Amino acid sequence: MTLKAQARLREAEVIIGYRIYIDLIRSIVRPEQEVVDSGMTREVERCTMAVERAAKGQNVAVVSSGDPGVYGMAGVVLELVRQLGVENSVTVEIIPGISAAQAAAASLGAPLMHDFAIISLSDLLTDWEVIRKRVEAAASTDFVIALYNPKSRKRVTQVEEVRDILLRYRGSDTPVGIVRNAKRGDETIICSNLAEFTKEEIDMFSVVIIGNSHSYWWEEYLITPRGYEL
Repeated sequence: MTLKAQARLREAEVIIGYRIYIDLIRSIVRPEQEVVDSGMTREVERCTMAVERAAKGQNVAVVSSGDPGVYGMAGVVLELVRQLGVENSVTVEIIPGISAAQAAAASLGAPLMHDFAIISLSDLLTDWEVIRKRVEAAASTDFVIALYNPKSRKRVTQVEEVRDILLRYRGSDTPVGIVRNAKRGDETIICSNLAEFTKEEIDMFSVVIIGNSHSYWWEEYLITPRGYEL
């Protein structure tokens, strides 16, 4: 979280967000602040409440993901402001943060030093065949790939399909790093490769970073060269 995000949270009268993210910031919430949290699939409901309250003059903070513009709620809030016609009574400020890919990359070393793609494997909002095509495109063009939402209790085979697609374009020893709870107190890091990484513990709190054809492990660091002459 950035210092500016912390400052805005402290100024807010109402804090609204996904329950897991709200739990992460409980320590900086003041007793007099109203906190509204709920679970998955209620994103539009939360954002609608936030926009409606802001339109009535309340100072509202919406908490969503590491960066609100990366699989977060920034787009939903802006669309609702437009749809509800309250643009003259609501001022939206989008505070940049640290997305999971950035946090995981820093824990692994320097895997994102060249072109990369971030792909979510969740098919709740995007058809799986579309996701597969995006993986294929990123694999065929040698992007470093960061996978969000790689595996859940109900969705267990998709990450293996991704591995199989990538193995058509990259060697089995291509480095893969798995970071769970990146930059949180219980962070775990796993160093693996393309052939073996799906055998590791992977869940919705994990980010998987798959190197390109030039990436390599050096000690505990995953490095993707930019191309500088050293």
